[in-house]
Amino acid sequence: MGNHHDHSHHHTNNVRVLFFSFLIIFIFMIIEAIGGFLTNSLALLSDAGHMLSDAAALGLSLIAFKIGERKATEEKTYGYKRFEIIAAFINGITLIAISLYIFYEAFHRFVEPPNVSASMMIIAFIGLVVNIVVAWMLMRGDSKDNLNIKSALLHVLGDLLGSIGAIVAGLLIFFFNWNIADPIASVLVSVLILYSGIRITKDAIHILMEGKPNHVDVDELKKSLSELDGVENVHDLHVWSITSEFPAMSCHLVVGDDIDRDHLLVEANKVVTSNFQIAHCTLQIEGSHINIHEKCDSCDSF
Repeated sequence: MGNHHDHSHHHTNNVRVLFFSFLIIFIFMIIEAIGGFLTNSLALLSDAGHMLSDAAALGLSLIAFKIGERKATEEKTYGYKRFEIIAAFINGITLIAISLYIFYEAFHRFVEPPNVSASMMIIAFIGLVVNIVVAWMLMRGDSKDNLNIKSALLHVLGDLLGSIGAIVAGLLIFFFNWNIADPIASVLVSVLILYSGIRITKDAIHILMEGKPNHVDVDELKKSLSELDGVENVHDLHVWSITSEFPAMSCHLVVGDDIDRDHLLVEANKVVTSNFQIAHCTLQIEGSHINIHEKCDSCDSF
């Protein structure tokens, strides 16, 4: 009951944090895009593009949270929780596409550096303050375990560094008339965007491909189950994630005929839940006389 309450609290807090972060980022994105056009600054426009992807990602994450609340059905027995991971995947792909476009634009500006207004650093400074506020808000969410909150935080931190880059570029243009500093700053921002995009996409694909949670050592899990009294063999062990916060596992335990299977099931569940933080597990107990290869001929055994 306590776990359910904590999960509900985290969920409500995440939704609130995402909503207000979305509003702040979206409003400033419009201001920064207008400023980029008026000052002819690619650094500001690239940062506005990053903020656009952030706003879209935050909006998509909010939708994902709402869809994830829908109950399980006969067709979708886990419910709609994995939509959060699909949202994170779309977010990552968008970040990669934006970073490649900024690289393309920066290349042309390296060849022919345009005149850029040093007033860009005023807008960039405001952006820095906005990003610090939003980063602080997101850190109050469940950024450690939830992939959507984590991805949003990475984006905002990238924006924060991008704002610093735009400020430095503005100073170089103001004091030394180095207009080339603008495309250099935009390239640095795009590198950060590309890194964030690849990282988020990789994490999302890992979950969609039924990869094991990072905190679970499968060899250690198998060893712990094998050491339980009465267990002769552990096979068909699978560990995966429904979402970044919902690890699951299943396996077969081969036991002797004289074992109290109910007691063993309780002990095995304790090991899985307490030692490896896997709340959703399915354990099949079978006698040693069963031919496991004949029974699970189509399974890939671990």
